[in-house]
Amino acid sequence: MSRKRIAFIGAGWIGRQRMETMLAGGRVEACAICEPDPAAAQAARALAPEAAMVATLDDALALAPDGVAIATPSALHAAQSLAALEAGAAVFCQKPLGRSAAEVCKILAAARGADLLLGVDMSYRFTEAMRAVRREVCAGAIGHVYAVELIFHNAYGPDKPWFYDPLLSGGGCLIDLGIHLVDLALWTLGWPRVTEVASRLFANGEPWRPGIVEDHALATLALEDGAAIRLACSWHLSAGQDAVIAADFHGTKGSARLRNLGGSFYDFVAERCEGTHCARLVSPPDPWSGRAGAVWADLLAEGAGFAQSPHGLVEASEALDRIYAAAAPIAHEAPAPRLMAGTL
Repeated sequence: MSRKRIAFIGAGWIGRQRMETMLAGGRVEACAICEPDPAAAQAARALAPEAAMVATLDDALALAPDGVAIATPSALHAAQSLAALEAGAAVFCQKPLGRSAAEVCKILAAARGADLLLGVDMSYRFTEAMRAVRREVCAGAIGHVYAVELIFHNAYGPDKPWFYDPLLSGGGCLIDLGIHLVDLALWTLGWPRVTEVASRLFANGEPWRPGIVEDHALATLALEDGAAIRLACSWHLSAGQDAVIAADFHGTKGSARLRNLGGSFYDFVAERCEGTHCARLVSPPDPWSGRAGAVWADLLAEGAGFAQSPHGLVEASEALDRIYAAAAPIAHEAPAPRLMAGTL
């Protein structure tokens, strides 16, 4: 049985990491690589010397790939995903899938109509620590969850200039990091309806306004069952370490929480707490960072269609839309981007 053929659009650090993980399973192969940066393109070709080096997404689609893996600047994701789906290729896309819920809905409609597998790299769902926290919540081990607190501070901030250009990024730390927090909270709680949103966004210590990218976001989401989610995320915060990442779920019988260790972006523990006592549920190591892509590649190899795509993509995007809207009176909009590869 022949392996499924994937075109890789964008082969920066994350794109190559996901590419390497997908190919390692041996169930898919690279048929094309599209990457404008010569050094990144050369590094990607070393992973798949048999792949064609192409200049554009259209060139890659002309090779009729079974799937397309997209790791380009965020504002390009929606248009590139739609182009791939319309060409008959399944899609695995870096987050965010779209800059708004409206864009996400268009992509889901296209994938559903063509019965094509759609994957999004909501990578923290695939950490063993977060899965353990979710199991505790879903099993009722901590009782009724009434409060959730989530944090993601990246003290370095992004190292690519396009992150700071709203025409290419679609937003700042909220759409970059906050989307993970919103996704984890709603995914863990079973996608409850958000009834109210309050938020404050900042850029260089000043109140944020549309047209610039925010570097600090604070938001509270009220849920239909009376529970509340509070989140904070930032770039370049004086955090005293590389990163602060945490997700706490507080229930009537105890709490379940995820924590990063020693400022790491990769090492996490999960704990269940009652009163002043905590029990460790999961400890490192856990090679999770490419797991979402590997799962998508396996599903593609098995012939999976739209039904095996992840849930909650619209709900998380709608919540982000409301956080941006609550922080400013002007709607969060951005013009359509050009179809180019870029680097992530």
